Formats: sequence, C-alpha cells, structure tokens
Amino acid sequence: MNRRQQWNLGYWLVTVLLLLLLQDYWQVLRAVEPVPYSEFEKALEAGRISEVLISDRTVTGRLKTPDPNGKTRIVATRVEPELAERLSRYDVPYSRVVENTWLADLLSWILPALVFFGVWFFLFRRFAERQGMGGFLSVGRSRAKVFVERDTGVGFADVAGVDEAKAELVEIVEFLKNPVEYGRLGARIPKGVLLVGPPGTGKTLLARAVAGEARVPFFSISGSEFVEMFVGVGAARVRDLFEQARGHAPAIIFIDELDALGRARGTGPLGGHDEREQTLNQLLTEMDGFDGTSGLVILAATNRPEILDPALLRAGRFDRQVLVDRPDRKGRLEILQVHVRRIRLAPDVDLDQVASLTTGFSGADLANLVNEAALAATRRHAEAVELQDFTSAIERLVAGLEKRNRLLNPRERETVAYHEMGHALVALALPGADRVHKVSIVPRGIGALGYTLQRPTEDRFLMTRQELENRIAVLLGGRAAEKLVFGEVSTGAADDLARATDIARDMVTRYGMDEDLGYIAFEAERQRFLDTPELARGGCAVSESTQARIDASIRTIVMDAFARATRILEEHREVLERCARELLARETLDEPALRALTADLCTEAPARPELAG
Repeated sequence: MNRRQQWNLGYWLVTVLLLLLLQDYWQVLRAVEPVPYSEFEKALEAGRISEVLISDRTVTGRLKTPDPNGKTRIVATRVEPELAERLSRYDVPYSRVVENTWLADLLSWILPALVFFGVWFFLFRRFAERQGMGGFLSVGRSRAKVFVERDTGVGFADVAGVDEAKAELVEIVEFLKNPVEYGRLGARIPKGVLLVGPPGTGKTLLARAVAGEARVPFFSISGSEFVEMFVGVGAARVRDLFEQARGHAPAIIFIDELDALGRARGTGPLGGHDEREQTLNQLLTEMDGFDGTSGLVILAATNRPEILDPALLRAGRFDRQVLVDRPDRKGRLEILQVHVRRIRLAPDVDLDQVASLTTGFSGADLANLVNEAALAATRRHAEAVELQDFTSAIERLVAGLEKRNRLLNPRERETVAYHEMGHALVALALPGADRVHKVSIVPRGIGALGYTLQRPTEDRFLMTRQELENRIAVLLGGRAAEKLVFGEVSTGAADDLARATDIARDMVTRYGMDEDLGYIAFEAERQRFLDTPELARGGCAVSESTQARIDASIRTIVMDAFARATRILEEHREVLERCARELLARETLDEPALRALTADLCTEAPARPELAG
C-alpha cells in the first residue's frame, strides 16, 4: 500500500467517525427528557396540548405554544389504558405510532464494528509493510521494481573500469534491440548472465546501465525479497515475477544478491524442505520454462559464487558468467574521471597519480574517495579539490580517522616513533619495496598508534620469493627497531607479526617456495572474492612430521627476515635516530621530508632472481 492509499483509507476512517459523532449529537438534540405522567395530565387538562402521539413505551403531546424553556413537546413514559377516553373527552386528536427501530439498532452494532475493523486493518497493513509482508492479499506478489530508460539516469557512459563486463552486457542489449540481426545465423540470446565479483566493483551499476540502455521493461529485485516466513510465498513471488516479465517481453529481470536465494540445496537447517529451497526450485523451473527467442533475459549479481547451487550455473540457465573485478590503474583513472564530474576540481590535480596510489580500490571505494576529498577541501574552506585533499582522503580510508585527543606518554610516543621509522627505513633500503608516502605518529582508527603509509605505484599480479621476503622484512622493521633501540619489545607489532606469518605460511603451503618440502600445495586456494575469516582453510591432510617441517620452514622465513631488518637498521642507526627525532618533533613526515632525511641511506643490492632453497 502506497502513501496515497494509506491517506485515503485514513481519510475515510476519520469521516465515518465524524458521521457517528454527528449522528449521536443530532439524536441528543432531538431527545426530550421524559416528565412524570401527572404533569402530562395537567397539561392535557389545561388545554395546552394540540395533538398526541402514542407509542408502545411513551406518549408524546405537541404543545400549542412552547413552554418557558422553549420545548414544543411533552413526553410521558407511562401509558394509561383509559387514555383514549380522556383524549376524546378533551377533544384532542391522537394517533398511534409504530416505532421501527431495527435499522437504528442494527447500525448501532454494525457501524462500530466496521470502524473497529477498519482501524485494525489499517494498522495491520502498516505493520505488515514495515515487516516486509505487504499484507495477506499481496503476500505472493512479486516486489520487483520496473524501470524504463528514463527512470535509472544511468547508461553505459557512466560505467568505467570494467570494459570486458560492459562489452558482454552491450551485446545483450543489442540483441534485445535488434534480434533479427543477431539471430540471422541461428544464434539465440543467452538466457541468463551472472555478474560475479568482489563487493563494490559495480555489478548493480552495470545492471542499472542495462536498464538505461535497453529501452525495454527492466524488473529489479533482491534475492532476499523472495524468502519470507510463510511457506510457499517465495515460490509464488517467483511465478508472479516471470508472469509479469512474459507479459512485457522483451524484458530483463535483474536479481541482486543471488546468493540469498540460490544457495546450494541441502545445506539449510531444515534439509531439503525449507522455504529457500522451494523458492530455488521454482526459479530453476521458470528458467527452464521460457524460450530463448521470447526476448526474456535474466541478470543476476553475487559476490559469493562458491555457495551457489550447481544447477543454477549449468548451461541453459546462466549461460554466461561475467567477472566484474577490481579495476586496474587505467580502469581506476576512468572511474575517477567519471566521479570528479560532480565536484570542483583544481586544474593541477593529476588523476593518474591518484589512480597510482589507489591500488586495490574498487569502484565504490573510488567513489567514496572522491567524496571524502571533496569534504576535506570543504573543511579547509578551499575553492577547489586539490591533490592534498585526495592524499588526506586516502589516509582516512586506509589508516582510519585521526585521533589527536588520544594522548600518549613520552615513552610510548618515543617507542611508536622508532617503530614507524623502522618500517620506513627498511622499506627505503630494500629494492622493489612499495614507496613510502608518509610516516606519522598521530593515532588513527581503532588501535593504530601510528602508521607508515606505503602504496604501490603499479598493479602487480605476480610476486617472487625475494619480493615476498622483502615485504616480511618491512613488516618486521618496527619490531626490529624497538629491540635495537630499547632492548625490549612491545605489543605494538601484533598486527605486523600476524601479517608476516600469513605471508610466510602462504609461501610454504600455497606457493611451493620451500625446495626441501617440494612444489606441493599443502593448503587449498582461498576464495578469490571474499577475504573473510569464516572461510575455513582446507586442503591436503599432512602427517605430523610434514606439519612440523612446515612450521619450521615458516619460522625460518620469518626469523631470517627479522635478522635482515635488524641488520639494515644497525647499519643505518644514525639515520634511524635522526629520523625518529624529527618525527617526534613534527609528528608527520611526508615523502619529500623523508627523502631529505635519508639521502645518505644505502639501498641493498637486488638479490639474484633464482629462488632460494
């Protein structure tokens, strides 16, 4: 029920209540308070009554002239048997009135009941809509939103950074626009296209762009809207959705978050009889039930393809699976160019430099970055968004919000300064390490007391063992600096140790980088799209002796990297002290300041490219 319908129903309820109140008020006005029968007798004897009306319960006399109170009638509640004789003696006309009160009695029962039911129905409908039920009369109807070209305001020109996925969907749109041309060699349009990729990469935006370009009815619905608490509702909604789409063919159906509906059967708490599985069975039936030449295409999006039912992914249902991955540097530049249209950008801002600093960002991350940069420029009352605003926004997104109110005691502050400079100096000394853009001892985020901001300048898809070992050494540079300067270690390196251990473990168990253990994967590949802890690590079962060798190899990699970081800092102890003192004084050192302070820092010679044992 929309707001207009709710207003109309409320309006009618208020109107009925007002009518009932007016009816009661009118009856009160018409009512005459009964008087004792003796008073009626006196009025009759005095000749004040011109006419008498007799009913079963009362006798009413019309007065010839109103009394001092303005009353024109006198009503008595007692009726004498010899009343007719007396009226004849006084020559007063009289008549009998038969009271027909059944309608009033009926309305007195029905109208309150109708009002009560109307109020209850109105409130229940509002409660049902808030709970996502939509009322009993519409519980099995599809909730798909129908879009046409003018509704979305998004076209393929607004989608950047995912050229391959866009090309696949452009072909679908052209097939719908010109089926004769695409079908002249006997080809048929794919029944289903599944958009797969990490969150925030633009899957839903691509679907909206299809709606803006196709110029055909576009039914958009989330997978979670099919599943309800009532058994059979989801299947009914699937049937209703496809019936509507067939009636508007050619058309496109878009199901967002397909994993909420298409989870593999047999994994639910109720086995094969739960509501979700019935809904999935109905979807599979509907996808088999329409012809590819009918002009009906199903788009779906998910970031969890590994949990989908295999029956959904077979040929003839979702014929195409399109990867919408995180953009590369060129794609990030194109996405930034799309989003900066809405802000006032300084003419000297190099978006390519911003794109190089945002490796691993998704499209949603880049949109958020542009917005945060605009907010940063607004906070400093600037006329346009500059590069420093983008840098500030990247720090805010990567490291968290600054917490200048979190005061550290002098010893803690000094420890954090040496820790962060340990990371920075090891990164500057090792060849091929990511560039250090900033070092700060200003607390950020939830638990970070300081941070060293490193961002790669190019996209990397392969890494050698030497590069991974360098990364571990950089992570352990903070712990090495603490031990070298203070002779003891603190809890500040907890996250560094965890990340270094994960890299070393992957080197041994996934990448086969230990010659003694051989080129064997002891661990299954992790899910590509989800970096969540709920994904249990699986893989080959190993013996206790092999597991002991794996643990020893991991420890050797980590400790060798720690020794390497310690050696670098020992060789450049003077640079470490100088940089730490400057960091304590300024709290933040940017890249130019670091270059000036570390001009005499020697970089290690690159190692040989072959793998070490």
